[in-house]
Amino acid sequence: MGKTEQFIETEEKYGAHNYHPLPVVLSKGKGVRVWDVDGKEYFDFLSAYSAVNQGHCHPKIIEALNEQASILTLTSRAFHNNILGEYERFITELFGYDKVLPMNTGVEGGETANKLARKWGYMNKGIPENQAKIIFAKGNFWGRTLAAISSSDDPVSYEGFGPYMPGYELIPYNDLDALAEALKDPNVAAFMVEPIQGEAGVVVPHEGYLKGVRDLCTANNVLFIADEVQTGIARTGKMLATDYEDARPDIVILGKAISGGVFPVSAVLADDEIMLCIKPGEHGSTFGGNPLACAVARKALEVIIEEDLANNAYVLGEKFREGMNNIISKYDLVTMVRGRGLLNAIIINDSPDSSTAWDLCMALKENGLLAKPTHGNIIRFAPPLVITEDELNTCIDIIEKTIKEFKK
Repeated sequence: MGKTEQFIETEEKYGAHNYHPLPVVLSKGKGVRVWDVDGKEYFDFLSAYSAVNQGHCHPKIIEALNEQASILTLTSRAFHNNILGEYERFITELFGYDKVLPMNTGVEGGETANKLARKWGYMNKGIPENQAKIIFAKGNFWGRTLAAISSSDDPVSYEGFGPYMPGYELIPYNDLDALAEALKDPNVAAFMVEPIQGEAGVVVPHEGYLKGVRDLCTANNVLFIADEVQTGIARTGKMLATDYEDARPDIVILGKAISGGVFPVSAVLADDEIMLCIKPGEHGSTFGGNPLACAVARKALEVIIEEDLANNAYVLGEKFREGMNNIISKYDLVTMVRGRGLLNAIIINDSPDSSTAWDLCMALKENGLLAKPTHGNIIRFAPPLVITEDELNTCIDIIEKTIKEFKK
């Protein structure tokens, strides 16, 4: 038995079986590349679900981690620390909001936004107690807590975990008429939506949808919550995906790449009218806003700005989709590519119930590129934003070679 098999067998024996990873065991990462325990090198085209936008082990982020880790890591919010306030000033000025509420994981950010919206609905909109509703789009994914799965229409997420959180309603994604109808209910506090649905297969709404969401929410005194956990931090070619339109959200949820994949960090941004609805003791986290997280997140955001990674994502995203469309014109295995910036997906010409997308990812792995299927017949491609044009062209060649040689 080789090293890879040994590591996988140990995980299978001692770990919960709540993931189905590709059979590769990674032990090292740098930039856009990762290496397995046998020393084989790969291009990472998943970026830990867009958490390592700045590339694996970015030296400036690691330096900030090490420096702060040797001084002070955690105080809890029972006390002030000398890092939190400066980080809060930095991130609120960067994104243009009055306040930030720091948490650890993306799903915690979603939970925080939900609590803020409900509290705002009772305090500011006058919704009767315990009657607040939050509208979600079908196909949404923001985590696997009980609240998150209660807003899901994916049976894999919710079946067997009821009863479910009340006060959630689902409407079709990318449908302004459906939203307008839902917002007629005076008890609706918020509409929470991904600017691009990542887990659903990089579903991009039509141009004007986000502006329409903004306008409808304003007209109906409803909060627009943008789940930018996967689309934010330059992934789509702008710092936020909502920046593509005149669609400033009332609440922004950030996570993943806000720390460059180095430490669990999330953040919820809002203005005072919303944020100050929550009082001491009503929400928090032992680790939220810890000094180590704040130092890492600030440096990770500075790297995005200093290295102009949003622009790199925009330019290379155009080149990637051009390359994929060239492949699509030659081979019938792939029917389309969709995405924005360096968040993209290809649709496989087969049933969602087939193993074709998985088998293709296995073939890509053998050729030195790591990606993962989502929703059966879709493969998401999201490399670190530090990728160069030459590296991207090499990866496009790998994808074409794999598709050309692939046998179902």
